[in-house]
Amino acid sequence: MDAFLISFGIIFVAELGDKSQLMAMTFATRYRAVTILAAITVATALVHLLSVAIGAAIGSALPTDAISVAAGVAFLGFAAWTIRGDELGDDEVGRASRGGRSVFLTVGLAFFLAELGDKTMLATITLAADHGVFGTWVGSTLGMVAADALAIVVGQQLGTRLPERTVKIGAAVTFAVFGIVLIVDGLT
Repeated sequence: MDAFLISFGIIFVAELGDKSQLMAMTFATRYRAVTILAAITVATALVHLLSVAIGAAIGSALPTDAISVAAGVAFLGFAAWTIRGDELGDDEVGRASRGGRSVFLTVGLAFFLAELGDKTMLATITLAADHGVFGTWVGSTLGMVAADALAIVVGQQLGTRLPERTVKIGAAVTFAVFGIVLIVDGLT
């Protein structure tokens, strides 16, 4: 349960203002929310399943203190990455605006590819290395889906307006706090 709660909270915060959340908002201006959310859920579950498998393999090969310090450093990096921000490139905006034959497949593939190597995937790997695999997978998947569901609602109701600066600062501070706690825990 701890792995679930920690993963849910961290990934929810990590996803706020992320590129894939911007994609969800963009898709929501054109397609049905249920289809978008279903595609995001499937893509996220697959990426995060891969992430926890990698994290579990790394976690069993490294000492716990080293993992904690490395995770703390990674979370400080995620804080900096969050402040720097994500933007949709022209090609990603184009992909989000075309639906093709299947909106579900288009959205699912776009999210799957966008999440490979993204900070939420890296955070999930880091969490799985030090916490329960199943709880981390379910928590990280649901945390991301919840954040993207919020983006879909915002996208449908308010267009692309979101207090981005406030979200970025809040997410970055949260990452920094978790990073410092993990480093201190690993060194003591």
